[in-house]
Amino acid sequence: MTFYSGRFDGRTAVVTGGASGLGREVARRIVAEGGRVILWDLHADWAAEAKEDVGAVAAIPFNVADNAAVERATEETMSLLGHIDILVNSAGITGATAPVDTYPIDSWLSVIDVNLNGLFYCCRAVVPHMVANGYGRIVNVSSVAGKEGNPNASAYSASKAAVIGLTKSLGKELATRGVIANAVTPATFESPILEQLPKSQVEYMLSKIPMGRLGEVRETAAMVCFMASEECSFTTASTFDTSGGRTTF
Repeated sequence: MTFYSGRFDGRTAVVTGGASGLGREVARRIVAEGGRVILWDLHADWAAEAKEDVGAVAAIPFNVADNAAVERATEETMSLLGHIDILVNSAGITGATAPVDTYPIDSWLSVIDVNLNGLFYCCRAVVPHMVANGYGRIVNVSSVAGKEGNPNASAYSASKAAVIGLTKSLGKELATRGVIANAVTPATFESPILEQLPKSQVEYMLSKIPMGRLGEVRETAAMVCFMASEECSFTTASTFDTSGGRTTF
């Protein structure tokens, strides 16, 4: 894996879902490349362990689907870091695997609450601080499911499609204010989130990838870190693809 020494010198970052999977790997890279990171994650034990593993400044455990908790975490983060340059919205859940006509209502609401509402709350809380500072990079983790839709995953697909729409709107709102917002749309990659899915669903998603393999978390983390850096300076309101050829638009 290639690291870029000093790429995030002087920069601060919040990574949601930072205790595992993609969020953890992104946090690791940002710290290794000179940045200071605070992890936001639901799981207190995982977050504390991840903080030590990646060298984060702090780990704040809470549910991003709770707007009041997001606002408290933002205040605590500002007091610890002084400013927030980067927001990576990586927290997410898959929900049930079922057709629409039998999809559990509670699972639908939970997925929308975390994947869409939680991401909105985080952007809403952090954006004013970025605008006041005249600089920001927001990376919203969507999915190829948000572009194509996966059968028996209506809540997840709908939430990730909504993330793309929100990102396009947000990026255009902030285009002249020093803050860039983009989304990344990975195909299935090795991650703890796969444990939430039946094997048949994972095999279906694998069958759609022209490269014939699952992605690796480091591959999407590398893309996210480019999107979170100063190098990404003339692309906003867009999606970046890491799908092994599954989506090319």
